[in-house]
Amino acid sequence: MGMGVDVHGLDYTNAAKRAVFDALHHSSLGFQRLIGKTADDMRVDVTIGVPEPGAVDGDAVIATLPHGTGHINVVQGGLQVLNDEGTDGTLIANAIVIVSFDDGN
Repeated sequence: MGMGVDVHGLDYTNAAKRAVFDALHHSSLGFQRLIGKTADDMRVDVTIGVPEPGAVDGDAVIATLPHGTGHINVVQGGLQVLNDEGTDGTLIANAIVIVSFDDGN
C-alpha cells in the first residue's frame, strides 16, 4: 500500500506515481528465487484510487515499475482539497500493488 501527494497543481499522474513508489518502497521481495523465478517474471497489478480516475495516465504510472509486467486499474478514491478559488489544491492518491507469479499450470 502507498500514498502519493501532489501539494499544488492537481497532477493526478504524478500523485499516482508517488503512491506506487511509496508502496514499492514499503516492500521487499526475495521469495521469487525460491520458486525458480526472477523479478521480471512478476505480474504486477496496480490499483490507484483518486477522485478523478480519468485524469491518471495509466501507461505513465506502469512505466515507473522497475520489474515485471504491469497492469493498472484506476478507481474512485483518494482525496482532493481545493483552495478557496477552486483553481488549485492538494491531491492524495492511494495505491495497492499486488505481485503474483504464474505457477506454470
